[in-house]
Formats: sequence, structure tokens, C-alpha cells
Amino acid sequence: MPSVSTQITWIVVGYAVLVAVLAVLAARRGERPGWLDQMAWMLEGLLVVRALAGLGPLLGEDRPDSTSTYVGYLFASVCVLPIAMRSVAGDRAAWSSAVVAVAAVAVGVLAVRLQMTA
Repeated sequence: MPSVSTQITWIVVGYAVLVAVLAVLAARRGERPGWLDQMAWMLEGLLVVRALAGLGPLLGEDRPDSTSTYVGYLFASVCVLPIAMRSVAGDRAAWSSAVVAVAAVAVGVLAVRLQMTA
């Protein structure tokens, strides 16, 4: 049975893919819809839960091989989406949906890399 952090990681990755696909579809239609913002912030909530679960290996006896890399992925996974959302806060044009899509893909990749370094 996979660990809790592994299960949370796959939930995060699946939801990040969903957000990215919907953001690309929204970008093709025009203005960024409000529900996409809500989905992005829900993804951020999942990333915070993943980061809290990711503290376990740092506090336990079985530490990651490269602690600095692990902490970097942990920190970046929580910071990327708010930075992206803040950068497009005042603009609802189609390109802002693409920014959300790229940020969702990035945090999905960071979640997988975080799991690989644990």
C-alpha cells in the first residue's frame, strides 16, 4: 500500500492536470472565467496539504538523500501558483488562462519530483 504522501501526490497531480486542461480550453474561448481561479486556489490548498505531509520525511529517521533539493521542491511547490495568480490578478484576458495552465503543469511536475526525492 502506498504511503499517505504518495497518495496525496497523485491526487495533486491528477487535479493539476484537470486544471491545466480546463485552463487551456478556457484560453481558447476568451476571458478567464472565475471558476478557473477557484480551481487554481483549490489546487493550492491541496499543495499545502502535500507540503505538510512532506514535512514527515524531514522530521523522521528516513531523511531524503538530498535535503536541500527536497526542501527546494517543497518550498517551490507551494509558491509557484500564488505567484502566477498574482501576476494575472488584474487581467482576465485569454493569455491569463494560459498562465494558469502553465503554473498547474509546473506544480504537478514539482509534486512528482518532490515524491521522487523523498
